[in-house]
Amino acid sequence: MAIIDFGGTQEEVITRKEFPMTRARKVLAKEVIAIIGYGVQGPAQSLNLRDNGFNVIVGQAPEFKRDWDRAVKDGWKPGKTLFPIDEAVRRGTIIQLLVSDAAQRAVWPVIKANLKPGDALYFSHGFSIAYRKQTGVIPPADVDVIMVAPKGSGTSVRRNFLSGAGINSSFAVEQDATGKARERCLAVGIGIGSGYLFPTTFQHEVYSDLTGERGVLMGALAGIMEAQYDVLRAHGHTPSEAFNETVEELTQSLIRLVDENGMDWMYANCSATAQRGALDWKPRFRKAVLPVFRELYQRVRAGKECSRVLKACGAPDYQAQLQKELNQIRDSEMWQAGAAVRALRPKEPARRIAKGTKGVAGRGAN
Repeated sequence: MAIIDFGGTQEEVITRKEFPMTRARKVLAKEVIAIIGYGVQGPAQSLNLRDNGFNVIVGQAPEFKRDWDRAVKDGWKPGKTLFPIDEAVRRGTIIQLLVSDAAQRAVWPVIKANLKPGDALYFSHGFSIAYRKQTGVIPPADVDVIMVAPKGSGTSVRRNFLSGAGINSSFAVEQDATGKARERCLAVGIGIGSGYLFPTTFQHEVYSDLTGERGVLMGALAGIMEAQYDVLRAHGHTPSEAFNETVEELTQSLIRLVDENGMDWMYANCSATAQRGALDWKPRFRKAVLPVFRELYQRVRAGKECSRVLKACGAPDYQAQLQKELNQIRDSEMWQAGAAVRALRPKEPARRIAKGTKGVAGRGAN
């Protein structure tokens, strides 16, 4: 393990240097990793593990034809490496439960009935275990309960793996029945392509994850974008101008600079006018949204967001209702403008500005 200083607070992290792939393969040499669910995280984690040389099978309900057919297309062979869920659990020794949170409650009786003493039950989200009173997912005492939670979507997990970059993941051991739960957990974490792993608990992971998804990562981001776009349009700005100033410049320029060197570096490489405005208005936005984030975190901690997910996502007409909500976003003027802007992007990406160059595209030197 490595001890890293995060702004004055020291944390333990596990990198590929401390836990190399050769060690991961040795730890899992006799294991059969059963990926349950081929929806979002399932394809990425299973393909990454397979590409890294681990013994992997997939468990998918055949009646969900889209996911079953996708697995077949990705090279999983029915009866050899692709099975119905109950058979995959029986054949596996590390059971990666990667169906959606609502679906985990539904399939848990099948999972539990086919677990064997000494198996490891693996999650990529703390939801079902942290909220076990609501989900009913209570593992038997004779299995390991572990988690590796990639900090990104399945698409990002696969894309970063193929690029060699990896994606950061948190890890946790909830129950160590075999005495080797931590080793199994870290080995799978390295096997799925994690850039580095940092420790958490199932409870902390789900609290931070639900807050982040509803907040900065998705909910707040989309809401703030819509608000700014609406104000610009109400004052006569064209859809193209409003979208570029709200979304395009963020995603195509500024957020990449934050990724490379941090928010302060991005500010330092913008115009003086942009710097001053950002520094003056940042405290006002923080003050405005802090009460919303406090309310959000309390709802997450109290289990109210869990109840909302289980009730809504478990409804028989959920997919139809979901599509209606997604269509409303897609068909809004803002995101129709976005589609048009994306279509106008140059086919050949321009050369990136050299690191440290003053001035950023779209931010003049005024």
